[in-house]
Amino acid sequence: MLRNLVLTLILPLTALAHAEPVDSPTLQKIARTGTINLGHRESSVPFSYYDARKQVVGYSHELMLAVVEDVRKELRLPALAIRLVPITSQNRIPLVQNGSIDLECGSTTHNRERDRQAGFSVSIFQTSARLLTRTTSGVRDVEDLRGQKVLVTAGTTSERQLMLYQQTHGGRFNIIAAADHGDAFTQLQNGAAAAFLMDDAVLYGLRAKAERPSDWTVVGQPLSIEVYACMFRKGDTAFKAIVDRSLVQLMRSGEALKIYRKWFQSPIPPKGLNLNWPAPEHLLELYRNPSDAPLN
Repeated sequence: MLRNLVLTLILPLTALAHAEPVDSPTLQKIARTGTINLGHRESSVPFSYYDARKQVVGYSHELMLAVVEDVRKELRLPALAIRLVPITSQNRIPLVQNGSIDLECGSTTHNRERDRQAGFSVSIFQTSARLLTRTTSGVRDVEDLRGQKVLVTAGTTSERQLMLYQQTHGGRFNIIAAADHGDAFTQLQNGAAAAFLMDDAVLYGLRAKAERPSDWTVVGQPLSIEVYACMFRKGDTAFKAIVDRSLVQLMRSGEALKIYRKWFQSPIPPKGLNLNWPAPEHLLELYRNPSDAPLN
């Protein structure tokens, strides 16, 4: 059963009349109910995760809340209730498709396969799949994992990439699929596997949460380069237009970069650790020239 957390976003009464929604199932639903359902991750640090008070925080989540404000303005609603719905890598697309969530901004890769299943915004991040392992493990790349166990998060592109690598390269390692990123890192810390394959940004976030971050290192040549985007129901072009317009404004105004620095270059909850990761040039290029094209 999904655990829904309902928050009410109290906003200035800028308009008393509701706008008639354009031809958009999502906007019509939001206007009718006065509620928007947002999908969030529980342990995708620093994108979308729980802090020590069980509040949802993170880079992607903050961008999503800015989009919600623009949706409210578009519909001329005096207030908009936010229902936060925790999701996993496995159920996020079905929950978008069946209407349980209206918008999800977390650490979801936008690729051509998923593009056929859901709608996606302009990209909000670029990342690559690498390995998290103990500094003393001796693992430096995927080739070093032959005969060992490797963790992935079930339902992610990293899981598929590792399976494809094993098929094409004759790798003989055992793949363990964890329920979510937090579970995977817990298993890794408990010695269930030699390494965890996931997007490097997520791995640095998990490393920052460790009791002793220096015990862990991110290694290996990227297995892939991917982009993250916000996700919503496919075919809702009017809703996509609002989401894209909001995100592009954040990127070109410099606000997105401020949000990035807050979550990647400053102390973050729950332990006040700093990822110390300056914005890479490819991300700055995304901000300068936003695109909704899948990378692979």
